[in-house]
Amino acid sequence: MVLRSKTFVETYREDLSLFRTIWLKCWWTILLVSIIVFPFMVGRYSLYTINLAGIYIIGAIGLNILTGYTGQISIGHAAFIAIGSYTTTILGERMGFLPFYIIIPLSGIIATLIGVLVGLPCLRLKGLYLAMATMSFGIVVQYVLFQWDSLTHGALGMAAPSVTFLGLKIDSDKKFYFLIAVIVFLLGFAAKNMMRMKIGRAFVAIRDRDIAADVIGVDLTRYKVMAFGISSFYAGVSGSLFAYYTTHVNPEYFTIFLSVEYLAMIIVGGMGSILGSILGAMFIGIIPEWLRIFFGFLGQSFHLTGLVFTQQLKVITYGVLIILFLIFESGGLFAIWQRVKTSFKSWPFTY
Repeated sequence: MVLRSKTFVETYREDLSLFRTIWLKCWWTILLVSIIVFPFMVGRYSLYTINLAGIYIIGAIGLNILTGYTGQISIGHAAFIAIGSYTTTILGERMGFLPFYIIIPLSGIIATLIGVLVGLPCLRLKGLYLAMATMSFGIVVQYVLFQWDSLTHGALGMAAPSVTFLGLKIDSDKKFYFLIAVIVFLLGFAAKNMMRMKIGRAFVAIRDRDIAADVIGVDLTRYKVMAFGISSFYAGVSGSLFAYYTTHVNPEYFTIFLSVEYLAMIIVGGMGSILGSILGAMFIGIIPEWLRIFFGFLGQSFHLTGLVFTQQLKVITYGVLIILFLIFESGGLFAIWQRVKTSFKSWPFTY
């Protein structure tokens, strides 16, 4: 019996390639075709859930770059998502002539600048101290959004501008699906390549042992600030897409619980993995909706106490799933995928 050996390469260019084998190219082709036909095979509500999960993916990738790759704990991620959302709505209200493909990057850039300003005073903080500092920033941002009525309209929130591209108005779930899919692919591809370059290796070195990284020549100040900036850019783009898709933003959405939800995404998906960010965001974004539908049907079928009971049961089940997952698979969904892939490669042997 012949087992598949490691892929043979002759140049560094081939070694750095993302699509190194014909089988990998075939799988990517199948995935691309599946993504294209998917919105034509599901209902409107399922597509709405998938679109939100796609927006979550972008924010989760950003947080994973900061926390999973660089080791800087942040509980203020929702603040940068809020900055992206409100930048979009404010620009749409006061500069309505700007197209969405200008506003989305601008929202990310504004979030990046604020992220760098937040990262600078946090350079000497670690662990719980850094977590508390970022959480405090998130609380301050939400307070400002509530109180600055002249700019943010306070608790009333703001309406997002419409999305138009080449005369085509993007106003349906299917149209937004393809827009979100393209942006997820571009930012995911950029993050994957970034983590394979010098900057990615510097992030991992800081995460594993910052003192050792400093000794071998890694500029801790530079790369920590870069991690905050890149993470904030992804969060800003995610917030901008969220504003466009939901058509309205409100400060009540951007709470500390949203930041914790994003932390759950990267923990469940797998820390230090771009694919883990995608899997975790899909899990956290889709599973609660499925549970809500299931327990809603259960409550109607057995004449239970209605929405309150089903909502509580959904939250309990969701929490139990997360706890069990963290106990029995700390590596996340990415670790499970790695084991499955390895078992296929080595089959029928177990090593």
